[in-house]
Amino acid sequence: QTALFNFQSLLLVILLLVCTSTYLHAVAPGLLDRNKDGVFGIFWKFARVGERLSPYVSLCCVLMA
Repeated sequence: QTALFNFQSLLLVILLLVCTSTYLHAVAPGLLDRNKDGVFGIFWKFARVGERLSPYVSLCCVLMA
């Protein structure tokens, strides 16, 4: 819960969610594709961001490291 109050930690959590969702979509695409709507749809959206903006996401990973 403290990651929500610290801006750098919030960015790190979002970046990890994007990377994890993208990897999960690459390994098991049906898992995220059937949950496009609802609460779990946010992970599908994170996976789309990770797939389409992968050079920028990887650059952010390097900068956060």
